[in-house]
Amino acid sequence: MNCPKPGFPRSRVKVRVGTVALGGGSPVVIQSMTNTDTADIQGTVAQVAALARAGSELVRVTVNTAEAAGAIAHIREGLDRLGVNVPLVGDFHFNGHKLLTQFPECAEALAKYRINPGNVGRGSKRDSQFATLIEIACRYEKPVRIGVNWGSLDPVLLAQMMDENGRLPEPLEAGEVLRNAMICSALESARQAEYFGLPHDAIVLSCKTSGVQDLIAVYRSLAMQCDYPLHLGLTEAGMGSKAIVSSTAALAILLQEGIGDTIRISLTPEPRGDRTQEVLIAQQILQALGLRMFTPAVIACPGCGRTTSTVFQELAQKIQDYILEQMPLWRKKYSGVEKMTVAVMGCVVNGPGESKHANIGISLPGTGESPVAPVYIDGQKGVTLKGDHIAEEFQEIVQRYVTEHYTLAP
Repeated sequence: MNCPKPGFPRSRVKVRVGTVALGGGSPVVIQSMTNTDTADIQGTVAQVAALARAGSELVRVTVNTAEAAGAIAHIREGLDRLGVNVPLVGDFHFNGHKLLTQFPECAEALAKYRINPGNVGRGSKRDSQFATLIEIACRYEKPVRIGVNWGSLDPVLLAQMMDENGRLPEPLEAGEVLRNAMICSALESARQAEYFGLPHDAIVLSCKTSGVQDLIAVYRSLAMQCDYPLHLGLTEAGMGSKAIVSSTAALAILLQEGIGDTIRISLTPEPRGDRTQEVLIAQQILQALGLRMFTPAVIACPGCGRTTSTVFQELAQKIQDYILEQMPLWRKKYSGVEKMTVAVMGCVVNGPGESKHANIGISLPGTGESPVAPVYIDGQKGVTLKGDHIAEEFQEIVQRYVTEHYTLAP
């Protein structure tokens, strides 16, 4: 199979997914995926709505059975009734060509299709089934994500490339051949999709691995070989802090290098856990890198022997909770409020200085310091708080700052 050779990174083309733009200089888009049975219309509508309200700008749903395909149009209608206009992406494996053919209302209701080239079909059926998927996408003018996953890579392609590598005078390591095979699968599938009529600006690519270094290497190479928008995500990342750290490590490096147009954090939730956590982590990664802003940042020191009291920890928690609680209203009412920074510091060492760098900052007394808490507003000392109601008074100052410093949203 002839795959393109590495060149130089080029600017990404822009792909429209409903009302959302991917690539072409657009902000990095956050997406997520439901884990409900898609045939459960009520349950899926509720989870999609929760993910969208948390900040997911695309939501992918599994379409694996006739019941699931038959539910898609009803799910779209249910979301529209709730005023949730988030685009839905259909995730197809093995039988997508049949389901999209049999359920045209499903093909129409979805905003994008995700196709895994390793699971389209085997042998002689592969090309015809892939062609059917692309022809339907063309008919309904839907973009397609060609999503390669190293856990379901086309075994014929991999075996062919391993054989070719084995005949080289200096064979590559198996891991590098595997990564090259993923890229080759994505690019060759994109070439085929365009041959079957899919526009160049209707294609998104992904090549997902579960290893941080593998993911970085794959996407660096992929970005050098094409200008399609790229979807980033560490697949099968796992649970808890391990998954968060691994996903952050991989995606932060790539995003900092300008690679990636849409991201998903694939967290395994705890039993009956909140699916929206993966959306919040994605927001925090983008905000930490300064790529997008979603909520005011609360800066707080970690504490040390100078801060044996828990007062600053409790105040930092109260302020953060207060901001998160107010953000839905602030976001609608005040333009730019998400860029605000609030500092809650525990002692005199860094407290005043860090507070001056924030829009609003409070420097609480450490162990043995005077029981007063100066408040700084845009670098200037404002009031000094003391007594038992510092938290409530500081919240009032934050609210007043928002009201006075941010313009009313149109």
